[in-house]
Amino acid sequence: MKLIKHLFLVFAIAIFFGSCKDANKDASTTSSEVNTEATSKESGQAFIKDDEGKPTVLSIAIGSKDHTTLVAAVQAASLENALVNAGPLMVFAPTNEAFAALPEGTVENLLKPENKDALANILKYHVTPGNYSKDFLKKFKKLGQANNGYVQVEVVDGEPIIGGAKILASIPAGNGIVHVIDKVLLPPTQE
Repeated sequence: MKLIKHLFLVFAIAIFFGSCKDANKDASTTSSEVNTEATSKESGQAFIKDDEGKPTVLSIAIGSKDHTTLVAAVQAASLENALVNAGPLMVFAPTNEAFAALPEGTVENLLKPENKDALANILKYHVTPGNYSKDFLKKFKKLGQANNGYVQVEVVDGEPIIGGAKILASIPAGNGIVHVIDKVLLPPTQE
């Protein structure tokens, strides 16, 4: 009987240490994964996974099949972190069709690394501090944009038109609002 108790005790200790070893293995894997993420190109709050909160303006764009060109442009300009800050941010998000309506080769040219600053300027022209509904936008004549420029607001047939673009949909976000638009807003050229 004593031998059985000793064998049982040895077996229990072996199971205990075996499970601790697996837990340490999981912890070291997690730790190395975190270190890999921290040293990768994609760092900052834009790349933190958040399954509990309301989606940011960036995650709304990333999740939309109609905004893949916009997301590619945001990534090429390295503006992901700017679109997840506390805000509130109002983003005018052109659809893929809006980008396709630009002259041929424009998008491809803007996505080149040497045009990163010009691309960032155009994208910042699509962002306004604030969180205004489509109806509330009718009260403005112009909006100050994140690139320090202004975009004109008109009311046509009772609808706000932002820099010539029609708002197709509005999606509330955790850090503002996304207004889906049918045209790419181009900042006025500075002479």
